[in-house]
Amino acid sequence: MTVAPKKESLILFLGDVLFFLAALWLTLFIRYAEVPSGTLFYNHIVPFSFLFVLFVFVFGIAGLYDKHTILFKKKLPGTIVRAQIANIILAAVFFFFIPYFGITPKTNLLIYLIISSLLIVLWRLVLLQSFGTRKKQRAILIGSGKEAMEVVEEVNNNTRYNLEFVFVADLEKIKNPNDLQKEVLEFVGLGNASVVVCDTRSNALEPLLPLLYNLAFLNTALRFLDIHRVYEDIFSRVPLSLIQYDWFLDNIDHAPKFAYRVIKRAVDSSISLVLGIFSLAVYLPVWLAIYFDDRGPVFISQERVGKNNKLITIWKFRTMTGNDTGDQVLKSECDVTSVGEFLRKTRIDELPQLWSVLKGDLSLIGPRPELPALVHLYGEKIPYYNIRHVIKPGLSGWAQIYHDKHAHHGSDITETKNKLSYDIYYVKNRSLWLDVRIVLRTVKTLLSRSGV
Repeated sequence: MTVAPKKESLILFLGDVLFFLAALWLTLFIRYAEVPSGTLFYNHIVPFSFLFVLFVFVFGIAGLYDKHTILFKKKLPGTIVRAQIANIILAAVFFFFIPYFGITPKTNLLIYLIISSLLIVLWRLVLLQSFGTRKKQRAILIGSGKEAMEVVEEVNNNTRYNLEFVFVADLEKIKNPNDLQKEVLEFVGLGNASVVVCDTRSNALEPLLPLLYNLAFLNTALRFLDIHRVYEDIFSRVPLSLIQYDWFLDNIDHAPKFAYRVIKRAVDSSISLVLGIFSLAVYLPVWLAIYFDDRGPVFISQERVGKNNKLITIWKFRTMTGNDTGDQVLKSECDVTSVGEFLRKTRIDELPQLWSVLKGDLSLIGPRPELPALVHLYGEKIPYYNIRHVIKPGLSGWAQIYHDKHAHHGSDITETKNKLSYDIYYVKNRSLWLDVRIVLRTVKTLLSRSGV
């Protein structure tokens, strides 16, 4: 049993396609003032299919097929509007300036863009809310800490989940286990709750285990969920405060499937080679910009920690007044240059790393490689930090697209802990589909010039 709908992305995709088709039908109905015939509709499907594919691709880049958490829903209206604006611009470029695609008359395209935008807004912001409404199961949560409370707030205030917490027991505040047992019996034993979400790794739960064991036999309909899995299912990350060493023994696979490993390496090699060759066109302009900015060197090389803690060397376009090495990175005194700021925002400074991907030291997707001094510091201060080194580091990763508060130079223990929770999620769940999602979101990051 899961808390969030497994097929949410599929429902969103099918709904989008349905409303794109409905928009085409309405376009023809309005344009020709009659119910469109099958032939007329079919003749328009072929050129408009380019639009369907384009729109869905843009929606994927915008993250509109991601989990609709409360935080995501707050950004949803603006995200939809920006995605539709991008769709309209791209559609105009394709069909107004490239006659080959052949939508005639162009009035049909204009009407379609207006109707499809209205229908998508209606579907995403209004109909989807009622579509996802369903009867919720009553649940109790037995746990502690900030993450447990985040689960309660998210689940009880979002229609996408099939649970509603009617009782929350904070294990850190329980002084008398007998009182807690009575309350649990009141909700579960009397049928007021059918789901128990608990922190099975908490020592404070031990006095309750015999009771929960007996309830599981007395009420066969009762379901138990581990709060660790619930949190991961909701927030797509694994918070450090909810895990212990035995979690890694159960969840981290050091040897991914052979097919995934072969395909990933093939994709890394082919894409890095193609992009690396095309990127050579910017090397001269970048060199000139850096040279006239401060007359300094165009490249810097740095040692980073790669897979299995092996040191690797990467190259970047220089973006700072110096190149921190050793323990200097812990308190950097270098400043970002004016040209360097632009190179960082556009990710142009990362282009030389494509050759490290081709060589095999890096992957296109994976946790970002850190400097040795930072790895040493974080390894001492942050539990389980080195688990991120069981796989090859990458140019972009799960943490880069979801966590934007980490330090760009210097050290930051708190934000690195948060970043690590996303890295661990990727290490555990890595797959071709997850890599595709990261690529799409990375494209959005590059286009929006937001920080990675």
